[in-house]
Amino acid sequence: MKNEKFTQDEYDALNEVKRGIKGDRVSACVGRNSKRLSGLKLISIARNGHISLTDKGAQTLFLRRCVLALQALAAQPGSAIDADVALFLGKKSHISERAEGGFDISDKGRESLADIISQGF
Repeated sequence: MKNEKFTQDEYDALNEVKRGIKGDRVSACVGRNSKRLSGLKLISIARNGHISLTDKGAQTLFLRRCVLALQALAAQPGSAIDADVALFLGKKSHISERAEGGFDISDKGRESLADIISQGF
């Protein structure tokens, strides 16, 4: 995946699609962003108009959750993070478990986070 930069509005649209579109009409947020997100293959729009999240879109949302978790742990060690994110970041040695519970960001995690931020996340 290239270093595509997304706005908060685009992430909100992806999250809305992930939750599922209710009814026949999409929200203004999804409508504003659907052309770019479908062009980047993050969402797919069926012939009948049904919008769904692609695997690439789900991966993008997951990676964003990982970066947000690293930021939270850098700001406050022991912050609560989702189990799937903790498992992934633990396997990558970006976080370590704390004796008193929760997680700390590792040196490798700090380096990765600094690199991500320098790229304009």
